[in-house]
Amino acid sequence: MRKILVTGPTGYIGGRLVPRLLAAGHAVRVLARHPADLEGRPWTGSVEIFRGDIFCGDTLKAAMEGVDSAYYLVHSMSDTPNFEAYEETSARNFAAAAKEAGVRRVIYLGGLGADSAALSHHLRSRHRVGAIMREAGLNVTEFRAAIIVGSGSVSFEIIRYLAERLPVIPCFLYLRDTRCQPVAIRDVLSYLVAALDTPASEGRIIEIGGSAVHTYREMMRIYAESRGLKRGFFNCLLWSPELAARLVDLITPVPAVLARPLMESLRNDVVCSSDDALRLFPDIKPLDYRTAVQYALMRVSENAVETSWTTAYEPHYSKPCSFIDTEGIILQDHLQPIDAPAEKVFSVFAGIGGARGWLYAQWLWELKALQDRLIGGVGMRRGRRHPDVIQQGEVLDFWRVERVAQGRMLLLRAEMKLPGKGWLQFEARPRNENSSVLRVAAYFEPKGFLGNLYWYSLYPVHTVIFRGLTAEIKRRAEKGEK
Repeated sequence: MRKILVTGPTGYIGGRLVPRLLAAGHAVRVLARHPADLEGRPWTGSVEIFRGDIFCGDTLKAAMEGVDSAYYLVHSMSDTPNFEAYEETSARNFAAAAKEAGVRRVIYLGGLGADSAALSHHLRSRHRVGAIMREAGLNVTEFRAAIIVGSGSVSFEIIRYLAERLPVIPCFLYLRDTRCQPVAIRDVLSYLVAALDTPASEGRIIEIGGSAVHTYREMMRIYAESRGLKRGFFNCLLWSPELAARLVDLITPVPAVLARPLMESLRNDVVCSSDDALRLFPDIKPLDYRTAVQYALMRVSENAVETSWTTAYEPHYSKPCSFIDTEGIILQDHLQPIDAPAEKVFSVFAGIGGARGWLYAQWLWELKALQDRLIGGVGMRRGRRHPDVIQQGEVLDFWRVERVAQGRMLLLRAEMKLPGKGWLQFEARPRNENSSVLRVAAYFEPKGFLGNLYWYSLYPVHTVIFRGLTAEIKRRAEKGEK
């Protein structure tokens, strides 16, 4: 049995690849910066988990020990605007560790696009990562893909939200003329898994795509038709990646810092120049774009989104930190006796946010989200992956799930822009079989005078919100609602 290392297991691709490798009978090891974010995944107990940061080079040597093949599925586009330098450093660290450990093979997922001076920074960086690994003497299989179509994919989500929310869609020059060969997520995963048992794919750059080529305008039109939406298009002469990123930031859940490099890449055709993938993997029959869209929409409607881009994305202004109850942290605590078991109370507050909303004074939550967006924050646009199931590391509107104790507790870390650091904790404490106590606690670590001013000025509003929220959770739990 071969031991396989997967980097980026909390990401969109990595989180879906791991269970498929396990199903194929491989022994899987994963490397994650925050292993706690993997808790609650169905496959967590079946893999080896190593904590490490590729950019810093932490624990790479230990993670590579005894590994036959390694998947490189990380990128830094969501971490920092200066992602090219981060990606190069990360690739060099990974390549050096893999070479020293004698890793027989590396499988890397990069981006399509012909090498030229006009290639975007994003695609150039993707190509550079593969080149760095080859220059290190590694046996690399580099898959290159364009837009990956699947529920939760960042590129697909941009198309989906623009088509859903704009009755008339502005068509910049590149949207009208640039060609793209989108590929379904299920096909990408099939290629990644099949490569392990396809010796002919070793040491090659393999371009993968769907069965047809489209312009971006055609892709939005096909999406709208799949949803039964009538959408118009108008030609727009104005164009800049910054302008397009701001539009995406305004209309979709995808923030400008992540959208900008993607928008810059719209000027490049991303089309397969060879049929190597079809020859090397004859059993994989790529889906057409319309069918891939329909599969993605079906997953969304069934609340069966396996992974989402939001899980891996953390705003670069919000550094992850652990919850500490100590001096310097302000606490606002609310307790509510409830005539319902703790498990029922948990099911109510574990389903908060997203389409269901925040149960009380929703307009105040939305006002806060608007204020956050106006100052460049994430706002309440990212929603949640599943309406009822919540996992550690996921996003929930403008929060990050920092800790989950199933049936008992949910701890959220604020990712909105604040003059300090904030947490919101829900806890159901059992009293007996049929009753419990709900505790809702807001913690805030203010930064300087402005942080303290912010908290105390909002204290009356917080008091009203939390009293109403605890009362509504009590009502729903006692009536068996969510």
